[in-house]
Amino acid sequence: MDLILGLPEDIARECLIRISYQQFPTVASVCKGWKTEIESPVFRRQRRSTGHAQKILIMVQTRTEPEKSRTGSTKPMSNLVYFLSVFEPETGKWSELPPPPGFESGLPMFCQLAGIGPDLVLIGGLDRISWNASNSVFIYNMLTAEWRCGSHMPGVGRSFFGCVSDPQGIVFVAGGHDDDKNALKSVLAYDVMSDLWVSLPNMTSEHDECKAMFRGGRLYVVGGYPTESQGQFGRSAEVFDFATWQWSTLEGFLDCATCLLTLVDDYGDGDERIYICSDGGLMTTIKDFAGQKIATLPPEIRHVAHIKAFDGAILVIGSSGYGEEHMSFVFDVKSDNGWRKLDNPRGFRGHVQTSWVFKI
Repeated sequence: MDLILGLPEDIARECLIRISYQQFPTVASVCKGWKTEIESPVFRRQRRSTGHAQKILIMVQTRTEPEKSRTGSTKPMSNLVYFLSVFEPETGKWSELPPPPGFESGLPMFCQLAGIGPDLVLIGGLDRISWNASNSVFIYNMLTAEWRCGSHMPGVGRSFFGCVSDPQGIVFVAGGHDDDKNALKSVLAYDVMSDLWVSLPNMTSEHDECKAMFRGGRLYVVGGYPTESQGQFGRSAEVFDFATWQWSTLEGFLDCATCLLTLVDDYGDGDERIYICSDGGLMTTIKDFAGQKIATLPPEIRHVAHIKAFDGAILVIGSSGYGEEHMSFVFDVKSDNGWRKLDNPRGFRGHVQTSWVFKI
């Protein structure tokens, strides 16, 4: 059966690779042939190679739900709720993804995101009522717009862990702390395709509130702190070599010891720099560029909540003060043309806790 009646196969495929990612669920529901086509890895590779792949930023963002009082009036800034917001850098559009089943009133607080192919993986977090750590795993397929449940994360309930994925479809969960606030050395790997968890060897040190990165085929667990040093962040990184199945330590990996909420690694221009917001500026903090100030932050941003890198540009989200609405600015590292303020529509001006860049 032809993909599109009356058109050669290659021309029909050229038509399909040009559709927006938002149209994928509709296209997949038209017929079995179209569904098979857009779910094919070959189709995704063709979108990338022809320049039709779309880059989007998915964020765990907060919003406030007004709470009605006995008199019927509403009080803003009441219940903090997390939801999945979507920003398209090329178009400037903002939208929202549906929540996982059972989380219509808000996502688990401090959950983590990772991406594997067309799948967005949402792991863990704290229950909004009990504050207990959740080991749940939910997977959202961007092609079908459907959620499915993954196998629960094994072991103790953990939160504030590092989370990252590799090109082979594996999600890594590293460090964090258990329900008794004990920092952890353990590291887990989750194969999304087979829905299986395995344990990696323990790290040499505990890493609470750490950052996980995958660089050059190796897993990096950066910063954080052990149980006895609550809040005293370190500068070192532990690196797992899959060839030797062993961890090694890189002392002084970071230029400064700091909370890693405002740190991001960038692969957009090939130099694999790490960027961090510190002392009112955007800094690069690795190798020969350590401590180099790239730009002064916009005066509207006094409190940085989150930063993300994509295609040589740095997105910074923050506010002018506690309780104020959050704003978004973009800095193009390559052109150095200064900061560009984004238009955050109402409803998308909350604090961003974590994010993941998708190329679909």
